[in-house]
Amino acid sequence: MYGEWLERVRQQGPLVHNITNYVAMQFAANTLLAAGASPVMAHAAEEVEEMAALAGALVLNIGTLEPAWVEAMVIAQASAAHHGVPVVLDPVGVGATRYRTEVATRLLATHPPLVVRGNAAEVSVLAGGAGVVRGVDAASGGLPVAEAGALARRLSGVVAATGPVDIVTDGHKTARIENGDPWLSRVTATGCSLSALVGAFVAVAHREEGENGDTLMAVTAALVCFEVAAEQARGAARGPGTFHPALLDALFHLNPADVDAAARVSWI
Repeated sequence: MYGEWLERVRQQGPLVHNITNYVAMQFAANTLLAAGASPVMAHAAEEVEEMAALAGALVLNIGTLEPAWVEAMVIAQASAAHHGVPVVLDPVGVGATRYRTEVATRLLATHPPLVVRGNAAEVSVLAGGAGVVRGVDAASGGLPVAEAGALARRLSGVVAATGPVDIVTDGHKTARIENGDPWLSRVTATGCSLSALVGAFVAVAHREEGENGDTLMAVTAALVCFEVAAEQARGAARGPGTFHPALLDALFHLNPADVDAAARVSWI
């Protein structure tokens, strides 16, 4: 059910165009490679229009902002919209500063992304709620089911809010995911890399099924696969320093049947 999506990513090897942050760039690329997808990390304004048109999905991550990168994101987003390429937005730290919030709002308004993947506080902020962000991390906030649903309906897309418990919703149907491991929050770039992986799964749904593909299930499967891999990696790691490579190894060797056996997902 969920594991089959990973097998489809491995079979198709979708190209995922990432305009992401300096901190996450290498690990996000390696995450995609471990899952069987093909990453490209291109942010020059001179080439992003062409690159986005070639990709199976475009992932925009606002973790380390500067004006030139923002303009590249806008250009790539417009190209993706023109060519029917699905877009995933990771609104890292939205709400922490006025500039960060303005950029996220602009990316939401210009060509609404198909998927938003953030932590609970970020999703709450984008939905107009009261999520609190410290730096680029969530400082507080519960599970934003209502806010995520409202945002998904507004965008006519899918919203994933991740944390100790995740929710994925299209505003009508919602998955609650209880997989994962606390060490995911003890090393950098895991959330950003998860957003890149979401791009690969969404690319598969879009390629196989067109614009009406099952984005909700694709995003849910991406989260489940990544978090089951994290659970397996914890058993092989001695601490955060060895958890990072163990996570890549676990994702690379992940058995689709094991994903389904380990999945802790309920639908509401």
